[in-house]
Amino acid sequence: MNYHPDLISTALRMITALAVILGGLLIVLYFVKRVFKRDMRGAMERPIRVLANSYIGPKKSISLVEIPGAILVLGVTSDNISLLAKIDNEETLDRFKRFEVERTLPSFSDQLHRLTSRFKKDRSVD
Repeated sequence: MNYHPDLISTALRMITALAVILGGLLIVLYFVKRVFKRDMRGAMERPIRVLANSYIGPKKSISLVEIPGAILVLGVTSDNISLLAKIDNEETLDRFKRFEVERTLPSFSDQLHRLTSRFKKDRSVD
């Protein structure tokens, strides 16, 4: 008894299953992006932000924390948090804000656009 499966119907079933799985993944990705985008907006609007951490020993660090109108320098250990300094000088605050703006990295889409534009320029020269 020779059994020959119908290749067209099998291929259609496989492509349909693949489309359903990919469609489900895209729907999940869409909702995850919406939720994380909403969370990121909330993180940007918070009045207290940690600007930097520097570890100086086991379970010991110094942190720069920005609050409205000042920057706090905190010493953090495993059982204590101490205020080391409070920076509320406008000139110093402006310097920290400029450093933060310079430190931000471009987004992935900006980097990708920059790389593809180089490729397009090289291709147009040929």
